[in-house]
Amino acid sequence: MSTSAKTIVWFRRDLRIEDNPALAAASKDACVLPVFVWCPSEEGQFYPGRVSRWWLKQSLGHLDQSLKLLGCPLALIRAESTLAALLQCIGAIGATRVVYNHLYDPVSLVRDHKIKNQLAALGVSVQSFNADLLYEPWEVSDENGHAFTTFDAFWEKCMNLPIDLASPLPPWKLVPAAGIENIQSCSIEDLGLENEPEKSSNALLSRGWSPGWNNADKVLAEFVEGSLLEYSRNRMKVEGTTTSLLSPYLHFGEISVRKIYQTVRMKQINWAKEGNCEAEESVSLFLRSIGLREYSRYLCFNFPFTHERSLLGNLRHYPWRADENQFKSWRQGRTGYPLVDAGMRELWATGWVHNRIRVVVASFFVKFLLLPWTWGMKYFWDTLLDADLESDILGWQYISGSLPDGHELNRIDSPEVQGQKFDPDGKYVRNWIPELARMPTEWIHHPWDAPKPVLKAAGVELGLNYPNPIIEIDTARERLDDAVSMMWELDRAAKIAALNDSNEVVADNLVNINSLDIPKVVVKKEVSCSMSSLDQRVPSVHNLKVSACNYEELKSLSGRGADKQVLDDQAPTSNVDEDLRSTAESSSARKRSISSSTCAVPTASFSTSEANPLKESSGRASMGSSVKEEDDEDAQSSIKGLRPSKRCG
Repeated sequence: MSTSAKTIVWFRRDLRIEDNPALAAASKDACVLPVFVWCPSEEGQFYPGRVSRWWLKQSLGHLDQSLKLLGCPLALIRAESTLAALLQCIGAIGATRVVYNHLYDPVSLVRDHKIKNQLAALGVSVQSFNADLLYEPWEVSDENGHAFTTFDAFWEKCMNLPIDLASPLPPWKLVPAAGIENIQSCSIEDLGLENEPEKSSNALLSRGWSPGWNNADKVLAEFVEGSLLEYSRNRMKVEGTTTSLLSPYLHFGEISVRKIYQTVRMKQINWAKEGNCEAEESVSLFLRSIGLREYSRYLCFNFPFTHERSLLGNLRHYPWRADENQFKSWRQGRTGYPLVDAGMRELWATGWVHNRIRVVVASFFVKFLLLPWTWGMKYFWDTLLDADLESDILGWQYISGSLPDGHELNRIDSPEVQGQKFDPDGKYVRNWIPELARMPTEWIHHPWDAPKPVLKAAGVELGLNYPNPIIEIDTARERLDDAVSMMWELDRAAKIAALNDSNEVVADNLVNINSLDIPKVVVKKEVSCSMSSLDQRVPSVHNLKVSACNYEELKSLSGRGADKQVLDDQAPTSNVDEDLRSTAESSSARKRSISSSTCAVPTASFSTSEANPLKESSGRASMGSSVKEEDDEDAQSSIKGLRPSKRCG
């Protein structure tokens, strides 16, 4: 080790000692300064919610203790600029190198690229590593070199690629860099991750969860030795701890996906030797959930606009209903549909719901209420303990029909049928909706159909202590069909108008055609001479329209070799729609307006005055926030063919 070399290890969502490539690389040949920078102003509209910040605070404390035992404490810095904070650290210790692990969310992609360029311009060596994925987003493409837009094709390709599961050994000792005392660091409390009013609400979270990388290893071991064997049978149960519980640990990087994959595959090999068929199915389903997490990062990287508009271009014409009152009823668990309301109340009280319930509440949100999926995604980000932007983008785009392999646009699922299937005895509903605690199981998922004597005996007064349904199923079906028809009509009109001047015959042939507008992005594989093969690349700009305000910034992101002609073809015009902006413009620097394709979330909707007393979380969900896996098996729950409803009002 060269004692003169000094390296800063910039921690973000990789809060672990084991299988941490950046930390391992720094510890081999230099004195180190581990740093975590908290810069709220740079988080913008994706500032973490209360329970997510609670987890981060606990995890940082756990990491700091581990680093101290290795000889080098974690420097915590609250700053107005991450770049300024890193520069201050570089100057304080005389560092010559900064290392960190990749992130793929739209905010981090832009910030990381800017910081890397500016530090390199100052003569500081910068290197980044893959610590979050099995495959980097630029490593997987179809036979034409394009990015995949369907999960099955993506995952099949991944499973046919070689996989490197080798992970660096954790350092047994760290040599602290001289000059640490000059760092303007603070305590964990001074970071401001948890304010005083939030502490009382957060107090019970520790009863159900134990953040920290060491605890993540314990959770993985318990799952593999326990629930994994019957994962295929029990993963849909909305009550109990039948799933992995790993999603928050994965989000904060307290455990690596490589370790999870390797541990599960070894268990699969042992079960295969025993001829255990059920175990084989369970492992395959669980590894598929890992694949969905990979795919969520893949989509966000290759299509960096997906946090604010649909992947399918047709959805820009969808007539979303910006109804703040119905949004409020949904988030408060006052829709009149018991399974939906139970899920939303559990989410607010605990920061957690099973993936199956996420499917139910998200589907109701976009298909019954026609509310913009971006509103729901943002609410999940604000309230989930395992809030994960990329996974939530994938889940909400899938449910809203915004992906080529997503929900059918006109599919509508009955919460009553879903309740009878996934909560047949009504235990989950009774647990979270005390107003319905005495309802007989026969009526628990559709109290509006119950005879008056039954309602009276149960103490239920519809419209008073429990609401009537916010919308009739038949009305929701008609409204959804009308919305889909209007979308296709507007989509065809726009295409015809664009073609009329050049080819009237082709335009006339489009009158009765509904064609999916799927973007294509070339996945570039070449690496410029100035980049290490380990370094993170930046999103392709092929076939993406850009606005005037970020045209220049996208040009600066063309390090992957984006053709100049492509950028020139995308040169901005004087009037560019707001919904065409990509993440090259940080979303924290602007306010989004309500439009036909992307809607601003009502800021008044998240008042803490509406908080319920925090209850201990008893139910746990499967890994990740993506809802696609659970939804694939439930197409038969479509409302088509349901018996007529008796409810009114």
